[in-house]
Amino acid sequence: MSKSPNDVVLIDALRTPFAKAGSKLAQVHASELGRIALSELIAKTNIDVNEIDEVIIGNTGSPSDAVNISRVVALRAGLPLGVSAHTVHRNCASALQSITSGYDKIKAGVADVVIAGGTESMSQLPLIHTKEFQNIFGEFAFSKTMGKKLGALKKLKLKYLMPRISVVEGLTDPFCGINMGQTAEVLAKEFGISRKEQDEFALKSHQKAVAAQKSGRLAQEITPVFLAPKYKTVISEDIGPRESQNMESLGKLKPYFDRRYGTITVGNACPLTDGAAMLLMMSRKKAEELGYKPLASILNYAYVGLDPRKMGLGPAYSSPKALKLAGLELKDMDAIELNEAFAAQVIACEKAMASDSFCQKELGLSKAVGEIDRSKLNINGGAIALGHPVGTTGTRLVTTLMAELKNKNLEHGLATLCIGGGQGGALVLKNEA
Repeated sequence: MSKSPNDVVLIDALRTPFAKAGSKLAQVHASELGRIALSELIAKTNIDVNEIDEVIIGNTGSPSDAVNISRVVALRAGLPLGVSAHTVHRNCASALQSITSGYDKIKAGVADVVIAGGTESMSQLPLIHTKEFQNIFGEFAFSKTMGKKLGALKKLKLKYLMPRISVVEGLTDPFCGINMGQTAEVLAKEFGISRKEQDEFALKSHQKAVAAQKSGRLAQEITPVFLAPKYKTVISEDIGPRESQNMESLGKLKPYFDRRYGTITVGNACPLTDGAAMLLMMSRKKAEELGYKPLASILNYAYVGLDPRKMGLGPAYSSPKALKLAGLELKDMDAIELNEAFAAQVIACEKAMASDSFCQKELGLSKAVGEIDRSKLNINGGAIALGHPVGTTGTRLVTTLMAELKNKNLEHGLATLCIGGGQGGALVLKNEA
């Protein structure tokens, strides 16, 4: 493929460590996680901040004190006031959307340099007051006399104080009425995926992630986080991968979403996670002008919609479309990052893409997309071990993939993930390192 000045190239990327919600990063605001990642990326690449045209950051939690969190992150990272910034939300693919939105702006010629990324603190997703409590509070607040205020308080019942849990509501699909774990149960049953298969996949994810930590591979893409207020405690590794994980301990876990007949557990699903990731991208012409050697270029991308009850199959729908737009096939991919929302969901995608009947019926293809080579899949572990900060994962996948292509001198890579609400996203990279 010939190079063009209008190609969109990726210069470098960084992320914070990922930590299970409620653990070491629980007190770090999502905007601060984003600021750390962006500040360190600016320092690493030595980009002149006056060259940046746009900051686009994915986020799903939308903190009430940083609603357009992209702008908050940009300003706190020291970017000029004149640099515009906006936040994008496509559920699990929010941070992939930030990259593809940047791609579109650069391709259209309306931007030359874009910071894309994602940030999420799932620890800080709020509890929500019930509607009854809100009504009583409103009546109390607007009453002009003490008598009326007391009258409002008399309506208060203990049950009205029981909060709604925003993360539970956010992970429940409003169209089909089931949560993300239940959608994975649908796929496990449809594709005949056993509990043992899922646990074996989960174990392998931990083993690969632990090996990548020990070798220093994951450290290449991570910038440490120093914890306030004294900044003496530093988090420099993902908090999630378990060296002690084994089939026996996984087998003891009870099904979480379908207690009686289910196979999905907290062990073969990704945990709620905190973390941020940022990426510097620009046109090839601008990269040459500024003297940067790109690590990778984006060949193309695709998003698709599908049945929300089977949202985990998103990569099986979006990957063939992205590959076709890039002029490549699955067999051409040297490395694949497929987000591990659930082990069952990844295995279902493998089975679907390797099935002639599925690809003919669901994708309108003449034959199967192909089989995914496990030796090329999530080489350093995936979200089951590393975690899945929903608004960040898309950039994490691309960051990891870009580094893997460089380290092993591979040519092409695919980053893909399922999206809550019944969508899939995929992006194809070419190594330029």
